Amino acid sequence: MDKVIIPDVLTLEEASAYLRLSVETVTNQALKGNLPGRKIENDWRFLKSAIDDWLRAKSSSSVLLAQVGILADDDSLDQLKESIYQARERPEVDDNSGSN
Repeated sequence: MDKVIIPDVLTLEEASAYLRLSVETVTNQALKGNLPGRKIENDWRFLKSAIDDWLRAKSSSSVLLAQVGILADDDSLDQLKESIYQARERPEVDDNSGSN
């Protein structure tokens, strides 16, 4: 029996087959930012490892939070975080958490 080799970088069609979803569904999810992928000119590319991480994650925000470490040296991160909490009209730290 031949072994199927899945490349590290998948085309739209390969990602669709890997996920067992239609090309349209994969495209829509990628366009919405729900599925990790990159559009390069007119072609989509997907890292198999990113798809695997996405499938394992409880939510897409878990994947995003795991990648925040990349921004640790970005001087604008604190300002961005502050503006997000201001826009949501809530404090960054929950006063009712019980921790000191």
